[in-house]
Amino acid sequence: MPLEVDVTTPERLVLSAKDAEMVIVPGVLGEMGILPNHTHLLSPLKAGKVAVTVKGEERHLAVSGGFVEASPERVHILAETAEPAEKIDSERAERAKERAEQRLAGPPEEVNIARAQAALARAVNRLAVAELASGSPHASPRRNV
Repeated sequence: MPLEVDVTTPERLVLSAKDAEMVIVPGVLGEMGILPNHTHLLSPLKAGKVAVTVKGEERHLAVSGGFVEASPERVHILAETAEPAEKIDSERAERAKERAEQRLAGPPEEVNIARAQAALARAVNRLAVAELASGSPHASPRRNV
């Protein structure tokens, strides 16, 4: 029995799949794999990569936090932001990374450290997920779970 998977943000439905085989999400305590017939689960997410396997092919998304709700036949990801790997603007993400690094290198009294660190984490995550779509040799290899 396949999983129904929805990834939504406050603005829109980002991904909907009726026949997913597996979902991997970035939980705050580590990655979680969700298969059909998973027990009920509600968990917060951190910024990271979501991988949805449909017919043996992985679809990747960059998320910047939110929640995952799972049941035996359904996974719903409520994300603050979510971008499919193929739609990420790598140049824009690289500029955001550079801005965050510059802010962190500045005088501490003039910088909101937590905000700059969060911006850096989002940019690095977006770049990593974008590499997966581009087939870059620096992309992390596909995992068999």
